[in-house]
Amino acid sequence: MSAKPHIGTREYFPGIPTIAYEGPESDNPLAFKAYDAGRVVAGKTMEEHLRFAVCYWHTFCADGGDPFGPGTRQYPWKVKSDPVAAAEDKLDAAFEFFTKLGVPFWCFHDRDLAPEGASVAESEKWLQHLVDLAGERQKSTGMKLLWGTANVFSHPRYMNGASTNPDFNVVTHAAAQVKAALDATVALGGRNYVFWGGREGYACLFNTDAKRELEHMGRFLGMARDYGRSIGFDGTFLIEPKPMEPMYHQYDVDAQTVAGFLREHGLADDFKINIEANHATLAGHSFAHELQMAADAGLLGSIDANRGNPQNGWDTDQFPTDLYDTVQAMLVVLSDGGFKNGGLNFDAKVRRESTDPEDLFTAHIGGMDTFARGLLVAANILENSPLAEFRKQRYASFDSGKGRDFENGKLGLADLRDLAQANGEPEKRSGKQEWVENLINDYIFRTK
Repeated sequence: MSAKPHIGTREYFPGIPTIAYEGPESDNPLAFKAYDAGRVVAGKTMEEHLRFAVCYWHTFCADGGDPFGPGTRQYPWKVKSDPVAAAEDKLDAAFEFFTKLGVPFWCFHDRDLAPEGASVAESEKWLQHLVDLAGERQKSTGMKLLWGTANVFSHPRYMNGASTNPDFNVVTHAAAQVKAALDATVALGGRNYVFWGGREGYACLFNTDAKRELEHMGRFLGMARDYGRSIGFDGTFLIEPKPMEPMYHQYDVDAQTVAGFLREHGLADDFKINIEANHATLAGHSFAHELQMAADAGLLGSIDANRGNPQNGWDTDQFPTDLYDTVQAMLVVLSDGGFKNGGLNFDAKVRRESTDPEDLFTAHIGGMDTFARGLLVAANILENSPLAEFRKQRYASFDSGKGRDFENGKLGLADLRDLAQANGEPEKRSGKQEWVENLINDYIFRTK
């Protein structure tokens, strides 16, 4: 396992053992069937390939509440009335969970780790206190921080945005939070820092100067980058695309939009993209599409691993259980050379009706096994199947002759016209889509 067990002054998950790999024949719900952390696949261990992380917010803060009713889960780390004492209990519960599950990484928002104070200074003081405690627990367990971020979307002050807010005073509060969250990320050795612009967009164009807001967003991100580098952050800054909800239109709609924004504002050397599966589907894309677009732009940084409900246009943040999704995802990740600083963060929550503490474990176990199976199948496809060669041959006409001249910019439009006249009607070439889809099924079922 990745980390040494840590249990604080009390045990929050009594009766839950350290989760072990028992193999595909096991019927133990508290055991891995596919994720074997030390198993070597395509030259690296599963742990090194997948770099699993647990998110702090859904796992330890969410209580099952939704717009139609209050929470259904009563967690023992949320009973104290003193918010700082409750945050300390939550931290102990989190590290007990991390180490029993055996993940190497975790992720947090500032306001999930520590409560908001009555002033900027008090908020910073409380966050620093919890960061100090988290640092002690990281040292004692071997846990590492995948990324940190600031929640600049929940507080009412951010109802019109954070860096894109029309009120400069709100922008300064967002900056204070991002500065403190960057300080915390550096103190905890985080390898990435994420921006999720939950309110960075507009609800109504009639009252919005979108051009000015986008310029402010680019300037703000540049300031954050400069500050992070000045305090020794040598990791990756990430932007997480999402098209809508809570805003009618969010500026970081999808991977291609973000790629263009980063290039326009001179940020592409320091920023990459954090793809979330559920956000991809809300944008009208597939998970694999968003990963491929980010990878092709040289900007694939990290992944929030979850899924949505295809019948529901809402960010449901369910745990990933679709093997086709994970096979496609890992085909892109492996073909891109694997994760560098990023990893797979389970930005997912158990359902409102799942109220037992062990449900948190079984949900994560299922997600980890699904991605482990996806890794095995993807590696087998890349190493042994004819897929790569078939795809290469589809584009073989660009590898030599006039096709290569076209790619190298040596032909003009009139040249192409003359070639069309000379060569006549092209021969039909089948894309063999059904054969390719059957091939993927064959490798899913034959991979062990």
